[in-house]
Amino acid sequence: MAPAICPDCTLLVRPIFPEVTDGGAPLPDATPQELATAIVDCVNAGANVINLSLALARPSVRKEWELEGAIDYAMTRGVLVVAAAGNQGVIGSSAITRHPWVIPVVASNLQGRPVGGSNLGGAIGRRGLMAPGDEITGLGAAGGSLISGGTSVAAPFVTGAIALLWSEHPAAAAASVKSAVLRSRGPRRTTIVPVLLDAWSAYQILAKDRP
Repeated sequence: MAPAICPDCTLLVRPIFPEVTDGGAPLPDATPQELATAIVDCVNAGANVINLSLALARPSVRKEWELEGAIDYAMTRGVLVVAAAGNQGVIGSSAITRHPWVIPVVASNLQGRPVGGSNLGGAIGRRGLMAPGDEITGLGAAGGSLISGGTSVAAPFVTGAIALLWSEHPAAAAASVKSAVLRSRGPRRTTIVPVLLDAWSAYQILAKDRP
């Protein structure tokens, strides 16, 4: 998704799931510690924005110290983190989506409403965004086109938009880019449903704020 939105951006792929060859196999998984290591590796490799098209197994109030520490590390290094909100269709948050530095992403349909399976919640509504995530045509791993949906599909739209905005305003601080993306649809709401991504409005905010 990101190359289509920001054609000249450089992608760094850091796998955390084992390769799956059996179409009937269960969804791949990884531990929070493995994800934390991957985030730190991406930051150290020079990433500017990290896309997490994954989610913890279920919303929880449990602390994941290593994972939260890795996101803290990304924040101190000025690396933005975009994460899928999850597709369990529940209201709640996880160690990822409730972290104040993370931009959680909910999948929307063509009418701009959340797709039924998207997780929602207070942190997601206040600090998150909605992006296209219903019947999206992309490239399959084996070539050809693939139609898919969900929050893991929606998250790269936000990541790609941020990459494009940053390429147009390379001197902007990470916090300024994040603020512009979240302010682009007006004052933040207090509902559990986030606002739609509006990259053009975010661009105008960054242009206006540029010294």
